[in-house]
Amino acid sequence: MAKSVQAPIMGHTLRRMMFFLLVILTTLIALGLLVSVFHTDGLSPMELLLLLLYTILFSWICMSFWTAFMGFFVILFGRDRWAISRQPPATPPDPAAPPPRTAILMPIYNEDSTRVFAGLRAIHRSLAETGQLDGFDFFILSDTRDPDVWVEEELRWQDMVRALDGKGRIFYRNRPENTSRKSGNLEDFCTRWGGRYRYMIVLDADSIMKGETLVEMVRLMERHPGVALIQTPPVPVNRESLFARILQFAGSLYGRMFTAGLNYWQLGESNYWGHNAIIRIQPFLEHCGLPKLPGREPFGGEILSHDFVEAALLRRAGWEVWLAYDLEGSYEEIPPTLIDYAKRDRRWCQGNLQHLRLALSHGFNALSRLHFAMGVMSYAASPLWLLFLIATGVEAYLQTQQELVYFFGENWMPVWPVSFAVEMTTVLLVTLTMLFLPKLLALLLLLKDGKLLRAYGGLVGATLSVVLETVFSVLTAPVLMLFQTKFVLAILMRRAVGWPPQQRGDHMTSFKEAALAHGGHTLIGVVAGVLSYRYVPAFFWWFIPVLAGLVLSIPVSMLSSSIALGHKARELGLFLTPEETEPPPVLRYLEENLEEDEPELPVLREKPASRFVQALTDPYVNALHLSLLPQREPPGKRRRHYLEGLIHQLEEEGPDSLSGAQKRDLIADPETLLRLHALFWSRPPANAGMLP
Repeated sequence: MAKSVQAPIMGHTLRRMMFFLLVILTTLIALGLLVSVFHTDGLSPMELLLLLLYTILFSWICMSFWTAFMGFFVILFGRDRWAISRQPPATPPDPAAPPPRTAILMPIYNEDSTRVFAGLRAIHRSLAETGQLDGFDFFILSDTRDPDVWVEEELRWQDMVRALDGKGRIFYRNRPENTSRKSGNLEDFCTRWGGRYRYMIVLDADSIMKGETLVEMVRLMERHPGVALIQTPPVPVNRESLFARILQFAGSLYGRMFTAGLNYWQLGESNYWGHNAIIRIQPFLEHCGLPKLPGREPFGGEILSHDFVEAALLRRAGWEVWLAYDLEGSYEEIPPTLIDYAKRDRRWCQGNLQHLRLALSHGFNALSRLHFAMGVMSYAASPLWLLFLIATGVEAYLQTQQELVYFFGENWMPVWPVSFAVEMTTVLLVTLTMLFLPKLLALLLLLKDGKLLRAYGGLVGATLSVVLETVFSVLTAPVLMLFQTKFVLAILMRRAVGWPPQQRGDHMTSFKEAALAHGGHTLIGVVAGVLSYRYVPAFFWWFIPVLAGLVLSIPVSMLSSSIALGHKARELGLFLTPEETEPPPVLRYLEENLEEDEPELPVLREKPASRFVQALTDPYVNALHLSLLPQREPPGKRRRHYLEGLIHQLEEEGPDSLSGAQKRDLIADPETLLRLHALFWSRPPANAGMLP
């Protein structure tokens, strides 16, 4: 394996030593201040618990803070000289070598076909404008189970191939079995078609990437043959609800600073986020086969968050993994509401907690283990914060129950209690600084670039947006804390989670939906507020930010889902991003594609109520679907009897009597599909092509 010329080992070591030394020293200083607050006559069990929790949580905050701080200086003084994009080629290019072939992969699972293919067309058009389209092929790798969505995908694929003259360059495949979810989908591609390509660029269903970015990713891989994976930082775009626009603003403004900081200390041992990344196929095939974890779900079984593990396996094999923090033109879409955001967290939570076992596995280096621990901590932090708040409240109550004694023995002068107000205030200020200073630093970076500042709404608009985003974060943080705590507890109780499709489109949260999701949060906030105000009034006033977020969770969830409020905020110049102020061409192409009509079908112009029915009755759709079915063994006797029964049920009771899985079984078998099509068209002319 060829090695890239990267930063000297000593440079790597110094950067990481400085980073972790800052984290450790800052944590120890804050911990020392907190220890001094507690009684000098020893530590009670509750105080020991508080110190332990604070140490874990504050070190987690410190890692984020110092990452952002390093990113701030990288951007302030120019690009990192050790970034992958600034390193010289590891080996001179061979002019006689054939040009690399790259596959652009779109794994999908019951997704909105309109959005998926509109995005692919936009990427295709942007790539064509670079003049490098011939070096790329497109693959739609479907794991869709819903029969109507399945047929819809095929029609839109065929329409895309015809419209873009993409025969032999744009491919579609639907897997018969959804084995190992997305990782199995990619493995199937690599084993069947990977030999034809040097690289694959993995997208998500809501990914969008500029053609120039795709070409640059391939160029960087060619210049550095020891690099197996380059991850780009996707910027959130295209959502209209107030919730999503606030998150888009935060992700765009703060994200570039954090990713620059991550690259500063991770360098060639970075991580993989599962999409918007380029991967060298050969080492991926050789080293990234994922084993099943021993035991049953949720901690055993298939590895759900496969991306962290694949990056660690590549690093273990000696390959480099980079985060190209300065490579622009990579975009994604985020959940439109607070509840949808929490649902996505629920899916990721189980996969990340599985990493606790992997962090202790043999063969991984220290940084890979740290990545696994960070994945675990991203969800474990919520129950730890909740436990810390509860323990703090209990300790405050216990302190109020202690009777102060001013005279001891024969002393005639009173012994006044020592005040630790200064130390406690310092601890609080240090914690708040660590949490909120990165937001100010990101705002200050805008002053360096006047054009960028205007794209965020100018100094006044950007500043007001940061203030409002901070208030919104404070209100939603305790809600997400309880959501994630619930998820973690459910997983610890061995309640596994499925992998349902995400709700990606903008939509309003109804009162019923909000009440069901946040009713418990509101009740907890009210009860905690009453108890703290009655028994520990001094603690109640410090607790107000947490209580407010919980008590107001229902209206905040509903109002933040509002598309009208999102539009109003945009009119006022709030939560603007450069991608919104001056959209790049690829995002404009996406918007144009979404406004186009349905696929043009030669036989049936109007979209029917059921694509399943259309696959049985429409000759064009039937032939297309049949041509895309994979070859398989003829069904056994038992399977034939099962399909025969479904045919009779369809004839006698109609398609509505069949479940989605049963419909899929009918159109997944070529012989059954042909038989049903012939059956419907062998009827009298008045009833030809019609179902009962």
